[in-house]
Amino acid sequence: MHTPSLWLVPALPFFGFLLNVLLGRFLPRRGPAVLACAAVGGAAAVSLGLVGMLAGQPVRLLTSDLGPWIQAGDITARLGLMLDPLSAVMICLVTGVGFLIHLYSAGYMASDKCQARYFAWLNLFVAMMLVLVLADNLALCFLGWEGVGLCSYLLIGFWFEKPENAAAGLKAFLTNRVGDAGFMIGMLALWAATG
Repeated sequence: MHTPSLWLVPALPFFGFLLNVLLGRFLPRRGPAVLACAAVGGAAAVSLGLVGMLAGQPVRLLTSDLGPWIQAGDITARLGLMLDPLSAVMICLVTGVGFLIHLYSAGYMASDKCQARYFAWLNLFVAMMLVLVLADNLALCFLGWEGVGLCSYLLIGFWFEKPENAAAGLKAFLTNRVGDAGFMIGMLALWAATG
């Protein structure tokens, strides 16, 4: 069954990211945290609604397709999301735990002067994780994977003024590049085997 509201799940944290990047420094002290928590909380609420909708379907599959994304020769990757029982568990886990992490971070980061940047990265991390688990093709899944790797680097090295934090961020970045290589080899092997 096609449902456009499936795009709301990753879109809400992504809009939280955009708003914190563009307006976060102009918001009151708690503003970036409130905005980020609301974005992920909204995604969690939509996720629960979609899981309920999925449970009521005879064929347990919800899809949403925005059209073609990449076209190269006879290869076409679409901008599409798919919700099945496994991804339903994952979006509830990502948005639920993500919301709790945002709430904890709101207190932990309350006195930090760079809250807007932190909550922007945290929202983007959740959005990319949701793209990763909801993607209906490997190209979009790889985009989510890359986004999660980038956000890991940005969050781990957030206080980059300290050399140990910058080094830890670089280590995460390099480790993710090894995972990228494995992911790409797997995609190419699958393509070679199936055409």
